[in-house]
Amino acid sequence: MSELLKIQDLSVEIMSTRGLVHAVRGVNLTVEPGSIHGIVGESGCGKSVTARSILRLYDKRYVRTRGHILFDGQDLLECSDKQMQKIRGKQISMIFQDPMTALNPLYKVGDQIAEVYIRHFGDSKQEARKKTLNMLELVGIHPAEVRYEQYPFEFSGGMLQRAVIAMAVAGGPKLIIADEPTTALDVTIQAQILELLQKLQRELNMAILVITHNFGIVSEICDTVSVMYAGTVLETGSKKDVFRNTANPYSRALMESIPRRGVKNQKLLTIPGIPPELFDEIEGCPFAPRCGRATERCRDVKPVLTPQLSTGILPHLAACHHAEGGTDNA
Repeated sequence: MSELLKIQDLSVEIMSTRGLVHAVRGVNLTVEPGSIHGIVGESGCGKSVTARSILRLYDKRYVRTRGHILFDGQDLLECSDKQMQKIRGKQISMIFQDPMTALNPLYKVGDQIAEVYIRHFGDSKQEARKKTLNMLELVGIHPAEVRYEQYPFEFSGGMLQRAVIAMAVAGGPKLIIADEPTTALDVTIQAQILELLQKLQRELNMAILVITHNFGIVSEICDTVSVMYAGTVLETGSKKDVFRNTANPYSRALMESIPRRGVKNQKLLTIPGIPPELFDEIEGCPFAPRCGRATERCRDVKPVLTPQLSTGILPHLAACHHAEGGTDNA
């Protein structure tokens, strides 16, 4: 199967008041057409920076990128600003984590969605309104005629997120990037939003890249997953392989810190230490200072993604010198 999105050796450096931040350091990941891929990791590990880099949602004066982001064979980092304007919203869309700030409070919700049809397809206002009403119904916003005329402050958080999803889907993109799409919602609404994303993914045959810190979301809707730490991918593969044949100590530590359902009085496990500062280059494995299996080699030599035990046709890769089944073992 050909890749829809292929990120190769992506590095992103951001100029801050404290110095140069190496936010993303050599990320490699692949998203297949019609699949749901999850990027999971602690806050500050570079998930959202990676996602925003795909659409180049950054100020070029303060951000420097290297590597390749291939979408349908086209390197997005080499596209002009005009080319990116045509890609954003039509071929690749993004769902932001806070629906309260994703929409303009001064414009009606329906008009903001209709703008996608007017801008990308040249539809008249009447045609765009008709398509928008159908889209509102598709994402579960009823009655569409009434909701079209309302402003964002008249929507609940869950309904706002549905409206943001409608706007993302309206252009008929091949890929949707969902950046923490359920963070600001309660548990019941979270389940509804995840169910909606799965429904749209099946019906519209699009791929979704989900950014999350929640392994529960990954286990529920994702087909494949990449585990990020300190700006780099430490493990990637099918959901089944990463969950059942976990190869990287960080991935295992994350999953072991999740409370087990139905177990009373269980001791909650934590990962000792803190993530590294990203102002300096890291010589070896970024997780080495917090890893119980780390050796001198781990601290001196950066591990690369190498093949691990896989139960299917998709490759299972992990960056660890001591990963079981790898070819990079000490």
